[in-house]
Amino acid sequence: MTARVGDAGQRRARERLLAAATAYVTECDQGDLSLRQMAAAIGTSHRMLVYHFGSKEGLFVEIVRRVEEDQRQRFARMLADESAPLMERMHLLWTGLTDPKMWPRERLFFEVYGQALQGRPYTRAFLAEVVEAWLEPLTAMAARAGIPESETRAAAQLMLAVTRGLLLTLLTTGDRENVDRAMDCFVQNFAPFGAAKAENETGRAARPAPRRHLRVKK
Repeated sequence: MTARVGDAGQRRARERLLAAATAYVTECDQGDLSLRQMAAAIGTSHRMLVYHFGSKEGLFVEIVRRVEEDQRQRFARMLADESAPLMERMHLLWTGLTDPKMWPRERLFFEVYGQALQGRPYTRAFLAEVVEAWLEPLTAMAARAGIPESETRAAAQLMLAVTRGLLLTLLTTGDRENVDRAMDCFVQNFAPFGAAKAENETGRAARPAPRRHLRVKK
């Protein structure tokens, strides 16, 4: 029993440190801090951060995993809340993702993603879930929007790829206006959102989308 209580205390301590580090790094955009500087900034010791996370890189991986989980929970709440049309909910979600306050978090995400693609050992857990963890909720959204069941997973992969690609473009260029235009174009022409748009405008369910998801406006 004592060991279990101790384990629970360690988990709580780890969670408190992770929450503090996440708030500091992602709000202050201080990814170049040393682990000792990080410890001082959040009121702990270098030794405690090493004990719980192994290294600065290990800590940053856990920060990114925490932020990703928070975003998935927000997405799930958005999907479940039917008080507003799907198109409107998706617009609010995208607006939140592209808020400049989110940019430090997103820069850190892509930094860790790059390290994971290089096979760094401390990124294994992150790499295993960075795509897969999003496919289930995105597949559910595609199904709600009228995509045939045989194509919902492919639609989910496309939505994830476009969103991340446009976020990377935004961080690279800072051109939010044209990135927003690109997302609007995707939303208007991509079948799941097109189906939702048609339903919102006509008040009735749209017909299932054809196999070709993208259509060119004339």
